[in-house]
Amino acid sequence: MNRLLTVLAMVFIATSAFSQISPAITSWLRNTTGITGRHYVKGNSTPINDSYPANVQKVQFTANHVYVSCSGIPAYIIGPYQDGNPNQGGNNNNIYKITLAPVKNTGTPTNTTGGTIGVFINGVSLFDYRDGVSYSLAAGKDQGGPGGGMGDGVWNRDAVVAERVGFDCAKGHPAMTNYHHHQNPSAFNLDLNVISDVCDLYLADGLYVIDSAIHSPLLGYAYDGFPIYGAYAYKNADGTGGVTRMRSSYSLRDIMVRTHYADGTDVKDGPAVNAAYPLGYYREDYQYNPTSAATPDYLDEHNGRFCVTPEYPDGIYCYFATVDQNWNSAYPYVVGPTFYGVRSVTRVNAVNEPTTTFTGVTSTEDEFEIEQANIHIYPNPTADLIIIQAKTMLEKSCRIELADANGKIVLSKDFYQGSTICHLETDTLYNGIYFLTVKNGGSGKTFKVIINR
Repeated sequence: MNRLLTVLAMVFIATSAFSQISPAITSWLRNTTGITGRHYVKGNSTPINDSYPANVQKVQFTANHVYVSCSGIPAYIIGPYQDGNPNQGGNNNNIYKITLAPVKNTGTPTNTTGGTIGVFINGVSLFDYRDGVSYSLAAGKDQGGPGGGMGDGVWNRDAVVAERVGFDCAKGHPAMTNYHHHQNPSAFNLDLNVISDVCDLYLADGLYVIDSAIHSPLLGYAYDGFPIYGAYAYKNADGTGGVTRMRSSYSLRDIMVRTHYADGTDVKDGPAVNAAYPLGYYREDYQYNPTSAATPDYLDEHNGRFCVTPEYPDGIYCYFATVDQNWNSAYPYVVGPTFYGVRSVTRVNAVNEPTTTFTGVTSTEDEFEIEQANIHIYPNPTADLIIIQAKTMLEKSCRIELADANGKIVLSKDFYQGSTICHLETDTLYNGIYFLTVKNGGSGKTFKVIINR
């Protein structure tokens, strides 16, 4: 009897400890099925399968840190980059060491920098607003980027504006082999005002789908250890007020010449505001409005606030991937131009301390997860293509099977973890009624589909 009580007590303690485990440990998209990366090449809408793994390969943790091992490549298809970018994302073998106890920086805020300043839950890098290019008064043009000078460093170019043509459908692109996002990682063709046509030719998707009716998912962690969410959250910091769009407290300045910063500092002149250098082309074109941040759904100078979220019911400081009313990315986009907390996250070459490997929990709720994904099928009836759209990212890979009226499977495809869209080409099938099933383990959800050309 005593032995039984001891075992039960150990189970209770283990269960209690697991129930309190940090979202910084449990929220990563762990690739347990061997998903590999895929990419498009300009001019070819058939994706190329890569050999390196996608999403996160391993999660280990201690009492103080979580170690996230990942390639830096998502499960969704990346590319093409139609601005002449010669690079392609590859396996970067990253290990991120992330604090489980982030703290506010009570001193001078730390500026964000070029390169990685955070990591999304699929292991993809987050960069800040900049693209490494600034205006040179002496040269009379922008300078910087690979192999070039850095200009004057006074008027710093905004990557989201200047490099738009080089982003893929998921709003990402590579720096050398480091594929990354500067902004909200939701597909261009899902914005209310679509400002890029790249998705028309290269069907792809992003990390999540913006939904104004629900609290956005946890998307990742910044380099100070604080979480990053999508564009919508509870209006009030205490979790009340319904769900609303989180708004940036930065706005464009009312200027026609670039001679001073927003705080009045006299600096080297930049180019005048014109068609070649429109307002918003440089980070210094924006000003922070502290009075806006006093309103619950407006964010502070770091693009975040302290608030309650589904993953953090007791509240935590959070960053948000801000968008405007048309769901187009809004400066400072995710984090910045300074960190709220003490920058402490690092990339390490190896884990050199005893850790516990996070393996998740055994679950029988696969059917519930499919329901939560809120999957839609369109167009229906269809002729040549069926698109399967999930309103939230898939935490586990699913299998798509299309059967004819006799139950024979005529098409099948994997719908990968960390994706929001999948498609089947039906141009070789006869007209008629078919049944499309989204399967996860032993459960699934079936839709009737009509093919009619």
